[in-house]
Amino acid sequence: MGCNLKDLAHAEQTTLQALAGKRVGIDAFLTAFQFLTTMRDRSPTGDGGPLRTSEGRVVAHLMGFLHRTSVLLSHSIHPVYVFDGPSPALKADEIEMRRQRRVEAEEIHKEALAKGDFKLAQKMAQRIMHYSPEMVEETKTLLDLLGVPWVDAAAEGEAQAAVMATRGQLDVVATQDWDALLYGSPVLVRHLMSDGTKQHGRTVHAQEINLETMLNSLSISREQLVDLGIMIGTDFHPGIKGIGPKTGLKLIREHKTMEAVCTFKGQDIPENLSEIRDVFLDHPCNDVPDEKLQLGEVNREGLVQFLQTEREFSQRRMDQAFEKLEEGGRLRSSGQTSLFSF
Repeated sequence: MGCNLKDLAHAEQTTLQALAGKRVGIDAFLTAFQFLTTMRDRSPTGDGGPLRTSEGRVVAHLMGFLHRTSVLLSHSIHPVYVFDGPSPALKADEIEMRRQRRVEAEEIHKEALAKGDFKLAQKMAQRIMHYSPEMVEETKTLLDLLGVPWVDAAAEGEAQAAVMATRGQLDVVATQDWDALLYGSPVLVRHLMSDGTKQHGRTVHAQEINLETMLNSLSISREQLVDLGIMIGTDFHPGIKGIGPKTGLKLIREHKTMEAVCTFKGQDIPENLSEIRDVFLDHPCNDVPDEKLQLGEVNREGLVQFLQTEREFSQRRMDQAFEKLEEGGRLRSSGQTSLFSF
């Protein structure tokens, strides 16, 4: 999840209606994990894994992408999904740590199931979710059938979206990852893909953060925000011990750069500091032709075959999606009804 800037960012509640007509770059991988970790088998003796077909095929990610994408389209939002590319070499340590945590969780999950401790098994299941290459390709196929554009990132998905936004190809970047601001996203929207849902008894609302407004309120530059993020800790550097967001802000205001802060605190300056900065300030980005970002036609028959016939989606789920697509003008009414329409 990168650097946590929650305590420094002024987030304003927004609505899907307010985003109508906007080109929204969506972090596909984080969105997929959101679906996989929430749409799970939580039955009394369930293993906590993602929802599957009767043959054991995972479909939770497709259920989530179908529902939320059709909701976005019903509000005339123009989604563009951005998929992660190869991770930067600087992230290797973080990836290895995540792998080790997942291996440990898998062992606990296995032991819990053997003991019949389904509560623990379901808790561990959230930590071992894997968005496999096959699932990625299935998601892209679904988006193609929906006529929704997608992009492969040169490296980090939220970074690709942020750079595209600075180039004017996107209006908004939607992700839970605060790092999108360090990458320069002019506008970040969090909770877009869970807007209107209930969590812990409360309704979740989308939140918008404007980078320029944030920098002005903090009285720092974007370069200083990047240094502040590195000091707090990112996926590419563990940060300086004892420095949180508020302390870091005070220090960066007083000393201007991370080098100066390190000298003041008696800390070693990271040898690869320049390289870490470049990850945020000059992140690689694949060139994407504007025509590839346009919405296409919805393939109704293809969706029925791909989801209902091959993956056991219910008629009700399909009807709900088609109704949303019709509301957004993305699908003409077939003139047909089913028992579930009444």
